[in-house]
Amino acid sequence: MRIRATVAAVTGALALSALLAPAAQAGTPGDANLNKPSAADRFGASPSKSAFSTSAVEGEPVVDKVTLNSGKGFAVGTTYAKTFTVSITASHPSGVQDAYVDLWHGADLDHIDGLLLANEEAATCTAASATTSTCKLTVTALPGTDLYMNALAGTWKVTVGVLAGDESVYWNDFHTTHTVQRYSKQTVNASPEPVKKGKTITVTGKLSRANWEDFEYHGYTGQSVKLQFRKKDSSTYSTVKTIKTNSTGNLSTTVTAATDGYWRWSFAGTTTTPAVNAAGDFVDVQ
Repeated sequence: MRIRATVAAVTGALALSALLAPAAQAGTPGDANLNKPSAADRFGASPSKSAFSTSAVEGEPVVDKVTLNSGKGFAVGTTYAKTFTVSITASHPSGVQDAYVDLWHGADLDHIDGLLLANEEAATCTAASATTSTCKLTVTALPGTDLYMNALAGTWKVTVGVLAGDESVYWNDFHTTHTVQRYSKQTVNASPEPVKKGKTITVTGKLSRANWEDFEYHGYTGQSVKLQFRKKDSSTYSTVKTIKTNSTGNLSTTVTAATDGYWRWSFAGTTTTPAVNAAGDFVDVQ
């Protein structure tokens, strides 16, 4: 009989608590469960190859594809828990009966300072054939508890495990990597409105991102942000210029009014902070 870790239940409880209380009251780093499960904890069996091996081992399940949050980073704000979906497609001659995923942050397995566990005790696996299945799991991240310091933003390692129908196991604590990011916001204001053709338009805005330590949004400084424009009858934005945010995350520049249209700031994102576009601000040129 397979032995399943109880850590998933702990994570689920944390996710539920996030719906009942603001993140600022959610807890401290000491509340986070950093006891990372092993293949034996999850499946009751151990894989036959090293976690560092990249070559397939005969008889083990083969992982064909892993998709986390549709390929986008896990972007988490300041207040509520966010839940993300992970999809694992794997195959084995005996079929696939279960899968596992977690994300962890740290120098190595002996020095983990961040851990995001699967919520489910068992994955939901849908068979595409007798040998291949796609299994889905969810991972929940709560600011202030799971993400208790800003230094956790960036690249995390991803553990992937698969249990075949014959009880053989694939398990790799270094299967891939994924970004866990501080949610970003971008504002814009173009004025005056309306404006005469040939006159100056001043476009301002602010780029900010979540702070997991004080649960506020602060300006993201020294970042390159594109000023973009689209004509009133167009659906496409074009970049006019690129400037950097100042010491408080603010942006300000001037352009010459030529035609009616929308102005916005566009940030391409970094490893720690996702891309974000401001909603276009319309200026009537007379």
